[in-house]
Amino acid sequence: MNSHYSSAAYWPGDFDEDGLRGWAEGLRAQLGANPVSLGLVFMSPRFFPNAQATLDILRVHARIPLLAGCSSTSLVAGEKEFEDASGIVLALYSLPGAELKGFRFSQEHIGDAENPANWPLESGVSPQSTNGWLAFADPFHMDAESWIRSWNGAYAPLPTFGGLASGIYTDQVTQVYLNGEVFEEGGVAISVGGDVKLSGVISQGCTPIGETWTLTHVEQNLIHQIANRPAYAVLSETVQQLSPADQQKARGNLFIGLVMNEYLEDFHRGDFLVRNLIGGDPNSGVLAVAALPRAGQTIQFQRRDAVAANEDMGELLGRAKEKIGGSTIYGGCLCCCNGRGKNLFGQPNHDAELVQKEFGPMGLVGFYGNGEIGPVGDKNYLHGFTASLALFVKK
Repeated sequence: MNSHYSSAAYWPGDFDEDGLRGWAEGLRAQLGANPVSLGLVFMSPRFFPNAQATLDILRVHARIPLLAGCSSTSLVAGEKEFEDASGIVLALYSLPGAELKGFRFSQEHIGDAENPANWPLESGVSPQSTNGWLAFADPFHMDAESWIRSWNGAYAPLPTFGGLASGIYTDQVTQVYLNGEVFEEGGVAISVGGDVKLSGVISQGCTPIGETWTLTHVEQNLIHQIANRPAYAVLSETVQQLSPADQQKARGNLFIGLVMNEYLEDFHRGDFLVRNLIGGDPNSGVLAVAALPRAGQTIQFQRRDAVAANEDMGELLGRAKEKIGGSTIYGGCLCCCNGRGKNLFGQPNHDAELVQKEFGPMGLVGFYGNGEIGPVGDKNYLHGFTASLALFVKK
């Protein structure tokens, strides 16, 4: 992997015009003769008052033709995750032959996009002219679930990776960046076309438990029967068949995995969309889930904890590497859930280090978000407790 295609760094200080200018120029110099195609920037809320000035300095002095990103309280650069950070991270990517286009969307666009054909009109990007998208959005003032649904109508099965910004939670304020502009609502999307595609990993932090089952009676988000038996009984039996140690781990950490592509011969990690089990009633036998499953769908219960999340990430990164084969990887963007990091793994830098170990050294930046965006099967979804990794790969 040629590291001259991307460079990434963390600026730990406050806003300092001269310092940032030199920092941007230094990062730019690391690419040598390669021109910058794209910059990704993530900033802590401490920079909110100076966000626009910061974007201008970076664009001019790192010579960035297209710059996008958002705010976050925890930042990723290289193999480090800076939790509760107060600075900025920036990555510069040289993407030979890429056709890139950025555009901003807001809640109004979503209302207009009940007809999916509206998205290509709004973005100026037809499904035929893109290989995939990066997207960053504000979680507080836009219905992100509706956005991703209508977006899929226009662009799936093309992948969309990214995440929902974090910022000042008490005030529900975040920022989203496109070129020199700062937005406090809506989102930005970058189309990656031409000779570069997006490949990646959506690690939902779970390990499957028990066997796969077919749903036989479902109403909205309520599962009445699994394999013609009360759903609660099937879950209860699945847990009872675990070892005592695993039963302990499963307590409070149980989820449901819904298969997204029923045409697969058999189902593995990465084939399931993981969703919360909201509750269960032993008397009626009903399970409530944070999804709208359908009768006939294949499911498998899942356990989420540090060990499961580590296994899941490791296996999926290995599989992604096999799939990419010998193609050049120019760099990456890693969006992690606020619920991961030291809180989950008990050690810093877990996800970033694993990515660099598998694919590096490469320019990698990212942030901890209020939700992650990425594909499972041939559609894109919002996730929780997930690591969403997008890699820029030679097509």
